[in-house]
Amino acid sequence: MSGSAREPGDDGNDGDAHGEDRLAELLAFLRRRLAGEYEVDEFGFDPEFTDRVLLELLRPLYHHWFRTETVGMHNVPGDSGALIVANHSGTLPLDGLMLQVALHDDHPERRALRLLGADLVYRFPVLAHLSRKTGHTLACPEDADRLLRKGEIVGVFPEGFKGVGKPFSERYRLQRFGRGGFVASAIRAGVPVVPCAIVGAEEIYPKLGDLPFLARVLGLPYVPVTPLFPWFGLLGLVPLPSKWVIGFGEPIRTDRFDPADADDPMLVFGLTDQIRETVGQLLDELRLRRGPAFPPFR
Repeated sequence: MSGSAREPGDDGNDGDAHGEDRLAELLAFLRRRLAGEYEVDEFGFDPEFTDRVLLELLRPLYHHWFRTETVGMHNVPGDSGALIVANHSGTLPLDGLMLQVALHDDHPERRALRLLGADLVYRFPVLAHLSRKTGHTLACPEDADRLLRKGEIVGVFPEGFKGVGKPFSERYRLQRFGRGGFVASAIRAGVPVVPCAIVGAEEIYPKLGDLPFLARVLGLPYVPVTPLFPWFGLLGLVPLPSKWVIGFGEPIRTDRFDPADADDPMLVFGLTDQIRETVGQLLDELRLRRGPAFPPFR
């Protein structure tokens, strides 16, 4: 007898039914968008658009290209605010987007990450609109304070462009963490600071050099030179398939301080150094856990 046996009740239409369900969901989504039947918060955050459009586009990268693993997700609160402080790297800031997928898809409570972005992002109208729509906002104390007091998970990369734009020869070396404004915001809100280490982003676009003249013309902090860009044009923007591990360390409590302590520069600087040291230690641990940057696909 040829052919494969089917289980009782298996009429071979499960795939068709699943496809019809997806189509119905898509049509319902489009109908709500056209009718204006969706909600945004005071910052312009659109949760449905973020989940159905942005994160849906990023999930193949997260799960299949970078094969991302998360560690210590239990350290991220499920029903209260917290400040996620992470290292920054990768030439292009894909690490922030992958962190956003991790907290939404891998956290039991599907937490939305509200990233604090550099002012450069908000100089471009279309990019600024999309950033706010997907939960990001300007990295300023006022916005950070309001979000944390609302019980949101706020993410910050205190290394800024010095971290994301450092050369490949300095990979996994933490840069300066700035003046500690993010720590002051956490103290004022009384929320924990969760150290976060991201391993894998350093290898996606190995930065071998840059083009300073072109960067000045375009008003960008740098224009990178990598093994593939600009030599292969747009193909050079395809990230290399490094293995990623995103880890969350034990929360550092700030509710033991008085909100007025946020104005004490020595206390803020000391706590900032503690957080930076913790992120560095976590980075070392996760690099050992990951092993080779480019393990074979399975």
